[in-house]
Amino acid sequence: MAQATAARPVDKRRVRGDRTRQAILSQAAKLASAEGLEAVSLQRLATELGISKSGLFAHFGSKEELQLATVEEAARVFTDEVLRPGLKIASGLGRVWALCNAFLSYVRRDVFPGGCFFEAAVVEFDSRPGPVRDAVNGKRDYWVSSLARAIREAAAAGEVQPRVDAEQVAWELSCLLVGANGSFVINGGSTGIERARRAIRERLERIATSSATRLPSR
Repeated sequence: MAQATAARPVDKRRVRGDRTRQAILSQAAKLASAEGLEAVSLQRLATELGISKSGLFAHFGSKEELQLATVEEAARVFTDEVLRPGLKIASGLGRVWALCNAFLSYVRRDVFPGGCFFEAAVVEFDSRPGPVRDAVNGKRDYWVSSLARAIREAAAAGEVQPRVDAEQVAWELSCLLVGANGSFVINGGSTGIERARRAIRERLERIATSSATRLPSR
C-alpha cells in the first residue's frame, strides 16, 4: 500500500509533463507551418504558452531537438488526419482516391494554419543539410511512397492496369496535391482544391480497369 501511494505523485507528474510537452509541440507545429521552423524558439513558445523558459528546457535541450520533435508531432497529426482515414478504405482505386481526398480535407480544414506542414518545411530546409531536413524529407517521401503503394495494391486487386508505373502516378498525384495546397495558402477558397480533385479523378480514371469500382463523387 505504501508503495502504491508513493507512486501516485510520480504518475501525476509524468501525466502533467506529457500534457505540457504535447501542448508545446502542438503550438510549435502550428507556428512552424505558418512562419517556418526557424521561427519556433523556446522563448517565443514560453511566452505564448505561459510556461517558464526553464520549464521548456526540461523538455528540449536545444533548438534542433525542439525542431525534430516538432516534425514528429506534425507527422503524428498527418497520420491521424490523412493516412489513417485514407487507409480505412479497402485496397483498390478507392483507397488511392480516399488518400488524396483526405489530404485535400486536411488542407481545407486548416489543420495547420500555414497549409501542409511538410510542404512548408521542405521549402524552408531544401538547401540546409542536416538532421531536420533529413527528417522532413523522410516524412514527405513516406507520404508519396504510401500513394505508390496504394496504387500497386489497386493493381494487385485488378482495379489498375497492370503496366501502370505506380511511382510515376504517385508523383503526379503528389504534384497536384502540392498545387492545391499552394493555391489554398495563397488565395484561400476552394477553387484550387476542386481543380486538383477533378484532375486527380481524371488521372485515376485513365489508369482504371473496366472492373474497377466507380469512384465516389467526393
